[in-house]
Amino acid sequence: MEDPKLEKQFKSHRNTITSLNFAPNTKQLVSGSLDSCLFLWPFKSQARAYRFVGHTDAVYSVCYSPSGHLVASGSKDKKVRLWIPSVKGESTVFKAHTGAVRCVDFASDGQSLLTSSEDKTMKIWTVHRQKFQFSLNQHSNWVRCAKFSPDGRLIISCSDDKTVKLWDRNTNECMHTFYEPHGFLNEVAFHPSGTCIAGGCTDASVKIWDIRTRKLIQHYANHVASVNSIAFHPNGNFLLTASSDATLKVFDLLEGRLIYTLHGHQGPAMSVAFSKQGDYFASGGQDQQVLVWKTNFDIPSASIESNSNRYTNSADYSARSQLSSRSFQPNKTSISSLQEKPPLATADERQARQIDVFREKSLLRMFNENDPLEITNVGSTYESGISRSNSASADLINSARISIGGNRNTRSTYDLDRNNQQTVTPQIANTLDHIVQQLDILTKTVSILETRLTMTESKLQQLNQDEQNNK
Repeated sequence: MEDPKLEKQFKSHRNTITSLNFAPNTKQLVSGSLDSCLFLWPFKSQARAYRFVGHTDAVYSVCYSPSGHLVASGSKDKKVRLWIPSVKGESTVFKAHTGAVRCVDFASDGQSLLTSSEDKTMKIWTVHRQKFQFSLNQHSNWVRCAKFSPDGRLIISCSDDKTVKLWDRNTNECMHTFYEPHGFLNEVAFHPSGTCIAGGCTDASVKIWDIRTRKLIQHYANHVASVNSIAFHPNGNFLLTASSDATLKVFDLLEGRLIYTLHGHQGPAMSVAFSKQGDYFASGGQDQQVLVWKTNFDIPSASIESNSNRYTNSADYSARSQLSSRSFQPNKTSISSLQEKPPLATADERQARQIDVFREKSLLRMFNENDPLEITNVGSTYESGISRSNSASADLINSARISIGGNRNTRSTYDLDRNNQQTVTPQIANTLDHIVQQLDILTKTVSILETRLTMTESKLQQLNQDEQNNK
């Protein structure tokens, strides 16, 4: 398995990136933003991006249909739009909710569309005529996210009421409720096998439940700030997360450990998505950038159907993924409450490969219909700088030059202009490396202090309220 490498960088949005989704054929990537626009990014280096304008407020969610012929978007303007992903950017619009639309998701057959909203409800619509079918409304607060299961028979939802609900689509009834005592989930997702679900929580944790036993089977506490987005690799063996601590993390679900920490965004990372084949993943953040990464995660095994990306049977899945409650028991040391955060340098953090991408101010211009799309493509150069050691790091600067670290003691500098290639002395490289490490530690420390301060303020408010009630 090779390390992830940065392939492309897109920057034309004018506000935070909120949602990403790959086209089924991986030829395009769609992004939504608080700037109320969608962008359709091409993978061909000479092709131009398309900007779709129609929503009158922030776009919270975007999703391709399984066929790739439609893109759905949900917005703070309470409307859902169905776009034809072409140069014309034609769309149909309908008012779906009485509150902001937080999430949109197509069923695997492409015939139904699921929407969730700040009006505390979820609704299912026919795609062909946008006809309302039924609603699910047992949540008592905003519904942040709702997704279909791979076979379309189940629905999972998460809400600000600190619950995760599993629904039967045929009966429209809630089958089970998972409770989150320390925070609410920002996003939930089904495992490709359909037997497990994962969620990213505001308490900085990532959790995986088995929906058959309805028990928590894995818990990761490696982030130090809210986990905003999660995505399963299509083969089901890896989980990708994006956090407000400005990092992306990749977890190996078979071994139950963190394997990569990626530093690429200047500020909170808000969204992540895998391509259907799993050979690319994308990330978007508050820095208004979309980063596309090339990854070489292991090839899907023979027990996974290539067409459906699902395990052929649950027994085979349990034996291979170790995600069933019988074959995997959570490590007690890894399951901690918000008050019992692990130390800054956990064993997983020390063993995980660190890939650092630091940028100066981007030189890319804002998108203009008359301008060609400018793409920073640094794939081949970045690949050569990945260290195979456990403490690998690479510094990537998106202006005049790219600094790439082969190891901790020596560091080479590659100028984008080959005629002006220069080098950096080991002493300077070591000094810069030490500064970067100290800044990273300070960032994590500040995040933890902010979390504790918030908890203290909440406790004081509760005590004051109790005192007033006693009077």
